[in-house]
Amino acid sequence: MSSSEELEQFESDMELALYREYRDVVTMFRFAVETERRFYLANDVNVVERDGAPLEIELNDAWVWDMYRPARFVSHVRVVTFRDVNIEQIADESEIPQFPPSSLGK
Repeated sequence: MSSSEELEQFESDMELALYREYRDVVTMFRFAVETERRFYLANDVNVVERDGAPLEIELNDAWVWDMYRPARFVSHVRVVTFRDVNIEQIADESEIPQFPPSSLGK
C-alpha cells in the first residue's frame, strides 16, 4: 500500500469514527448550527444582528464536527461572520420517524 493510499484510508477511518461519534451525541443537543467553516451541535444559541456589522453567534455547551480536533466538546463558541448561518432545532427522539414505517413492510 502506498503512502497516499494509507493517508486516504486513515482519513476515511477518522471520518467514519467522527460520524459514529456524531450519531452517538446528537440526541444530547437542541440545535444544529452550520457556518461556512464548521458544523456545531449546541444546547444554547444566541444570535446578535446589527445593521452593517457581522453576524455574531454564541454557542454554549457545544460539540464541533472536526476530525482533526482532539477535543470536540466545548463550553463556549463565538462565531463572527458576514456569511449565511443555518440554525435548526433538533427534533426530540420521540418526534423522529422510525424507518421503515410499519405500513411499508406490509
